[in-house]
Amino acid sequence: MKAIEQIEQEHFKMGITPFKSGDTVRVHVSIKEGDKERIQVFEGLVIRKRRAGLRSTFTVRKISYGIGVERIFPLHSPVLDKIEVVQRGRVRRSRLYFMRTLKGKAARLKIKRLV
Repeated sequence: MKAIEQIEQEHFKMGITPFKSGDTVRVHVSIKEGDKERIQVFEGLVIRKRRAGLRSTFTVRKISYGIGVERIFPLHSPVLDKIEVVQRGRVRRSRLYFMRTLKGKAARLKIKRLV
């Protein structure tokens, strides 16, 4: 196992902004279209964060034209350009799957004050 851990250590991304479930984040993803490359922004609520070393992922949910869209991002992927925390949410659990059934004002979370 030490050899695998050592190889994984080389591919870890340093300087990732710390965030948790309940936070609203803006994820900048590098998209390749033909021979061109551009940055696409996906902004939404973090409903899940899976910690598994190099295989860590997080799920971001947003409402687009009245339809819920979820996207799973690998945390240490070279495709991720940067992650910005827009708003910190105050939640009492780590998996926010109940947000899938809520709509409108019921889908709001309490906000943590950034001082």
